[in-house]
Parts: sequence; C-alpha cells; structure tokens
Amino acid sequence: MTSFNRRDLGLLFLRVGTGAVLAAHGTQKLFGWFGGGGLEGTAKGMEAMGYTPGKEAAIAAGLGEAGGGVMLALGLATPAAGAAGAGAMAGAVAVHAPAGFFAHAGGFEYPAFLGFTAAAIGVAGAGRLSLDHATDHVLDQPWVVAVAFLGSALAAAAVVGRRAKLQEEEAEEEAETA
Repeated sequence: MTSFNRRDLGLLFLRVGTGAVLAAHGTQKLFGWFGGGGLEGTAKGMEAMGYTPGKEAAIAAGLGEAGGGVMLALGLATPAAGAAGAGAMAGAVAVHAPAGFFAHAGGFEYPAFLGFTAAAIGVAGAGRLSLDHATDHVLDQPWVVAVAFLGSALAAAAVVGRRAKLQEEEAEEEAETA
C-alpha cells in the first residue's frame, strides 16, 4: 500500500517551502525576477563579494539555488538537490560570516538555516509524496547521497577557499601600499 502519513506530509511542506525560497533566490540571480539583479547585476555583486570571475560565480550560485530549489520542491533527485542547495548556501555563509551569526546584523543565520535544511532533506529523503517515490527512487540511492554531498562539499570548499585566498592577497597588497 502506498498511502502517506504525517511524516510524508511534513516532508512535502518542508521541501516545497525550502525549495521555493531557494528557487526564488536563484531566479533573482539568473533572470532578475522578484527584484533581483539578473545575471549582469549578480555578476557585479559576486565580484564585489570576492567571487571571481563574477559571471561564472553568478551562474553557479543561481543554478545551485534555482535548480536545487525546484528539484527539492518536486522531490526529484533529492540528495543532489539538497547538496546543491547546501553548497550554494555555503558560499553565502562565507560572505555573511564576518558580520556574526544573527541576520539582523547581516550575519549568516539565514543562509546557514537554508543550507542545513536543504542538506537535511537531501539526507532524509523526500518522502512518498515526491517524484523520487514515483520513479521508484532511481535518483535517490545511498550512493547518490554520498557522491552528491562529497561533490558539493569539495566544490564549496574550493570556491570559498579561493575567495579567502584572493581576499588575503588583496589585504596584503593594500598593507604594502599603505
């Protein structure tokens, strides 16, 4: 019997809510929807935040958020979707970390929450009210969880590490010229 229970309904609500927020942020970056800067504006913003080249960073962040968000909402390839959302949010956390934890002060609270929620859904699975369930979990296998999260973690570490290195080099250059 394929009936669903409260857990499945809760996972559906969590997936759709988290996925919609991530997708909205991603479409701001990619298309300028919902008051976003679009690819050109986001690329400039990414450069200003230390993510270079800006256009590639904007595309990666936008696809991680929009693509991961839509896939989370649908419950499709949920491990990969959760890993994509978590990886994109790791980059946002790095930007907001110097301001501390709380969002009211510009801190990393909000992107961290979105990232952890996306990751938790990716690990827990989408539940029975999902495309993963409808497709007999073809894209929701234990090996997919491991590969998706390892790949996302490595990519996020490389991108955030590169940003930190570039910022350190810029600070050293400024100190030398001062």
